[in-house]
Amino acid sequence: MTVTDLPQAATPSSDDVDLASLGYRPTLQRKLGRYASFAAGFSFVSILTTIFQLFAFGYSFAGPAFFWTWPIVLLGQLLVALNFAELASRYPISGAAYQWARRLGGHTIGWFAGWYMALAQVITAAAAAIALQVVLPQLWGGFQVVGGDPALDTTTGAANAVVLGAGLLVVTTVINILGVKIMSHVNSIGVTCEIVGVACVVLALFSASRRGAMVVEDTSVLHGSSLGVVGGFLVSGLMAAYVMVGFDSAGELSEETKDPRRTTPRTIISALLVSGVGGALMIVAALMAAPSLDDGHLATDGLPYVLTAVLGTFWGKILLADVAIAISVCTLAIQTAGSRLVFSMARDGQLPAARQLSAVHARRGTPVWPSLIIGALAVAVLAINIGNAALFTTLSSVCIVMIYLAYLLITVPLLVQRVRGRWNREAEPGFFSLGKWGIAVNGLAVAYGAAMLVNLAWPRPEVYDPAGDNPVLLFAAPLVLAAVGLVGYFVRRRIAARAA
Repeated sequence: MTVTDLPQAATPSSDDVDLASLGYRPTLQRKLGRYASFAAGFSFVSILTTIFQLFAFGYSFAGPAFFWTWPIVLLGQLLVALNFAELASRYPISGAAYQWARRLGGHTIGWFAGWYMALAQVITAAAAAIALQVVLPQLWGGFQVVGGDPALDTTTGAANAVVLGAGLLVVTTVINILGVKIMSHVNSIGVTCEIVGVACVVLALFSASRRGAMVVEDTSVLHGSSLGVVGGFLVSGLMAAYVMVGFDSAGELSEETKDPRRTTPRTIISALLVSGVGGALMIVAALMAAPSLDDGHLATDGLPYVLTAVLGTFWGKILLADVAIAISVCTLAIQTAGSRLVFSMARDGQLPAARQLSAVHARRGTPVWPSLIIGALAVAVLAINIGNAALFTTLSSVCIVMIYLAYLLITVPLLVQRVRGRWNREAEPGFFSLGKWGIAVNGLAVAYGAAMLVNLAWPRPEVYDPAGDNPVLLFAAPLVLAAVGLVGYFVRRRIAARAA
């Protein structure tokens, strides 16, 4: 694996010339440096938000041993990220998921990779925004504007979650419309706060530890699981799989990044590695500091239970405020990535209303309509939570399946190109390359992605219908994937007919 640097750093004008050589006229503004590019991927993953939400889920199925699913998923996603880094160096274009898949596998595969990823990002933005309900009412009762019980699984809590989430999406939409420079400043400040928060949490929990790090070897919950040892471990691994996605967001912003052929590959990998290491430390520290491992609180209340016990009310609220910031920049990053993907597909005439969706504001240099569409659709998805919180949770799980499918629509065609000898493994100046390790790393990435896709989509009641009220939800993943694919087929067919 090698990285060969250019003799000197590329200037913005040379970046634009480079983009033109790939077939596109520069219309977006190059304002992002290395830290802002890193922040785009790190804030999408947002370990402070996601581990805060999902720790209890992982623990409930495997106990302390669920920790081991984290490094397994990190290694698998790192294999994917290494391939993405190579692609980012070759094709530094906005709408990376669509562009990479199209250039590797053809127009049809590229279109469906973009289609699945764009819809997944809409749902993911809604799922991130709704997390404010878990945090803000605990900070101040006035945030429960609907009144009643703030718990997310109650009628009043679900309704208030939609109000708070919709408000956040309005704010992130406005920030995106104002321009990439403002967006990057807000995102970078938020990511800095999140990194500081993660460091403080880890230090506080380690200093209050009640047991040693060997706690991760406790498999008692697994051996008592109704799913069996293997089944319980596989389900607990979904927590890590839900968290470690979106590290490729830096690629979506390539046309707004300075010297993207060198910057973007590094920030894709660093966003995943920093998230992975920080998340692992948080999980271990929480297990070491928890007041009890078997009183049921870790499986129901998760990380908030540990933090409240260790930090107390005052510092606990300070951390909650930091989590609220992390949720906000996470939502912002997801919406930004989604808007660039929609813009890129529309620029190629691959979406309805392509002319409007590919337009860039002359002064702000940002695609306004994609930001508005992503925000509006995310608010519409949020509304599902009012009438059916279980369905919203199911959709949130399925959207991760769509992201993994989109990843496979990139890594599989890339592997085919490598095997057929059509992918030059030698590093050109400034290009990140896997070199002679390309086929091995790519093949393992495909195997991991396919295995995780099956694990994520498997019809388990514990994941898709925990209340046992609707057996159809068990098959939500394959049904939604098929429905989205069918709708996509007709949309693409209609676009092709109009172009003919």
